[in-house]
Amino acid sequence: MRDTAAGYRARMDHATGGTRTDRRALAAAAVTVVLWASAFVSIRASAEHYAPGALALGRLLIASLALGCVFLIKRGTLPDRRAWPGIAASGVLWFGVYMVALNWGEQMVDAGTASLLVNIGPVLIALFSGWLLKEGFPPLLLAGMAVSFAGAALVGLSMSGGGPSSLTGVLLCLAAALTYAAGVVAQKPALRWASPMQVTTFGCFTGAAVCLPFGGQLLAELPEAPLTATLNLVYLGLFPTALAFSTWAYALARTTAGKLGATTYAVPAAVVLMSWITLEEVPGWLTLLGGAVCLAGVAVSRLPSRRPAAPAAPAAPAQPPGPVAETAAADGTPGARG
Repeated sequence: MRDTAAGYRARMDHATGGTRTDRRALAAAAVTVVLWASAFVSIRASAEHYAPGALALGRLLIASLALGCVFLIKRGTLPDRRAWPGIAASGVLWFGVYMVALNWGEQMVDAGTASLLVNIGPVLIALFSGWLLKEGFPPLLLAGMAVSFAGAALVGLSMSGGGPSSLTGVLLCLAAALTYAAGVVAQKPALRWASPMQVTTFGCFTGAAVCLPFGGQLLAELPEAPLTATLNLVYLGLFPTALAFSTWAYALARTTAGKLGATTYAVPAAVVLMSWITLEEVPGWLTLLGGAVCLAGVAVSRLPSRRPAAPAAPAAPAQPPGPVAETAAADGTPGARG
């Protein structure tokens, strides 16, 4: 079955209901959170052997190859022209600039500072989507994000080893947070005219094209890098990029950008857990507390907003039996339904 925007919108229109759709979005967001958290562990294993631009390009090329194969197998079609501005913007800003800025910035600041600065991103998503996408500013979402940001700050503080943090590194991490938020907000309208597969595939192609100037660097470093670093690079392309960005787009098509952005505050908690299991890095009490606060904030942000009940419509006066009621029944007027 061909993947067209019309076909995708038709399937969305036949969705069973809001609760089930939200559960699907939550499941997809959970996959994204776990895979993005695992990316931090893999990046640490590759960053020593690949420069920031080469690492981003290698990751995007592998993801583009995987997504392109799936696209061809599913006989995908080109997105609607109305989706291209959002696809191009998210491809340049999120897939391209964000990955290079984040890889680069993390080499110039300590891990705690980088974590704290990048976690400004979900806050910016909520602000941009509330303003530009007219999603509003639900009180529970804002409260949950405030709680989660406090938790992320605790995690960042606990991870900070007091190392040097250059101004350039701080600015790069802020640029990563800004381009991440702008990319998400640009992607949301594109999903009105294209399927998640189309948006993810062509966004990844765009990001890879943006990073092509680092091709020479990647070719020079690839033969010198150990096999483990290259395997981590392949993993980054296949799972945290190709798969996780696909599940993200699937979830974004079914919920608001602000609410979905808030779920990414679960990433610091997941990173702490994965580092504990895979790297045997036993977290301190402050790290565990921060992770728990992050998850609590995500739970608050996912609570349904309480809307005031609509006033009941006044009951129509009863029609007395007789010619008037019979006339109303014959005409099909509202009085006949009493």
